Parts: sequence; C-alpha cells; structure tokens
Amino acid sequence: MRRTLTTILAAVLAVAVLGGVAAVAAAGSGGSTVTRARLERNLPGVFSNLYVQQAHLLGRTGVTPKNLHAKAMCDKHGPDVADVGPGGDWICLMSWTDPNVPMPSEGYGKFELNVHSNDCYTAAGPSKLTGFLNLTDQHGREVTNPVFEFDGCFDPATSNTATGVFYPSVLAISSPSVTPDGDGRVGPQVTCGTGSQGCAGTITARAGNTNLGTVPFKLKEESTAAVRFTTPLPSGTKEVAFQVKATDGFSSPDPVTLPVQ
Repeated sequence: MRRTLTTILAAVLAVAVLGGVAAVAAAGSGGSTVTRARLERNLPGVFSNLYVQQAHLLGRTGVTPKNLHAKAMCDKHGPDVADVGPGGDWICLMSWTDPNVPMPSEGYGKFELNVHSNDCYTAAGPSKLTGFLNLTDQHGREVTNPVFEFDGCFDPATSNTATGVFYPSVLAISSPSVTPDGDGRVGPQVTCGTGSQGCAGTITARAGNTNLGTVPFKLKEESTAAVRFTTPLPSGTKEVAFQVKATDGFSSPDPVTLPVQ
C-alpha cells in the first residue's frame, strides 16, 4: 500500500510540475489573447460606429462606418516589447476619412488604450480630431461626446493574422530652447514617436546667415536623443532655425526656430 501511495504521489507531482512548466512556457510565448492584430481589427469598427453617433448628434448626414475607412496600427510599449498582453501602455495610430475632419500631415491620430485581460479596453483619442468630453448637438443641447473616451471588447477567437497596417513615426524637435555648451555648440533634443520603422534623416541648423552644419540621426520609435552640432554659435545669437529632412518616419516640412538661452 505504501508503494502504491508513493507511486500515486509521484505521478501527481509530475503532472503539477509539467503543468507549471506549460504555464510558464505559455506566458513566455505571449499566450495572452490580447494581441496587436486583434486590437487593430476591432478598434476601427468600434470607433466608426461611435463616430457615426457623434455625426448624428451634430446633425451631419452621410457619415457611415463603411465610408470612414478607419484603419489602425497598434503597439505595446515600444519596439523592445512584444505586442501582446493587457496593460495601459498600448498606443494605436488610427486614420479615417471625413472631409469635415481632415487628418493631420502625418496621416493619423494617436489613441491611448488601457487593455484588460478580459479582452475589453478603454480608448481615448486626440481631442483635436475627436472633440472634447462634451459637445453641443444640433438642437443646442450639451451632450456627452461618444468618441472622447470609449470602451470596446473583441472576440478572442478572431483572427490573429497580421493586418499589414503601418504608419510612420513622427520625428519632432522637443526642446523648447537651446543652451550652448562651454564651446558655444548646441544640441537640441529630438523625439521619435510610435510608428513602424523609427526615424532617420538629417537636421540642418542655421543661426542667422551662419550654417551650423547638417547632422544625421537615427532613432528607434518612442525614443529621444540629442543631436549635437559641432560649429559654435556666433556671438550674440538669439535664435537657431532647424530644418528636419526625414528618410524614415515623418517630419514637418516647416523649420523649427528655438530661442537661445
């Protein structure tokens, strides 16, 4: 009897160990049902239906989920983290077609998502495209804006095949001003946002009639770096103009002028 009990106990322990190993393996391989592809498929549909509700509140006709052609690209916490699993660090870039609300130059709006393990999420988009918390409807009443912040859920059994939707990262000069170092040289901070391939290109700087040079840059998405110019500023310089030319990612064609402090 003792030998039989020992054998049964050993078998139970073996099953428990194997179960634990399997659970760890599943976690390590991104076994969550929350994935980039499922969010990219679900978010545009949920948003489109609510956007049509907003249009009706405003008295706009002819807006349908189909003619919005909404598409999304989603990312979880940057390029070094797998796009799998719940969390409040999901970003989705989404575009849609509405003649009354043109997309910005980069072609999309940025939505922040808090995604839960039950396959539901809360999304908040850019107010310059979706509006603020409240809006005035066609009858003059103040009502809640359905797309200011909204909830959605997806079916975990839906396809997890990649959607093939990609949008470029936005490269921006994030410094509010520039401060020369001991040798009179400046190095503004640049930021590369969420996107598909990061940012690369060149930045040219001018201080009045003085060309400070052209410096190449290459950044991962969702990263920041200083781009330093080797030519010192002329004495008495009050501002510096920077012109970005992107080969990867998107940058504004307009120069950015920063004060010298």
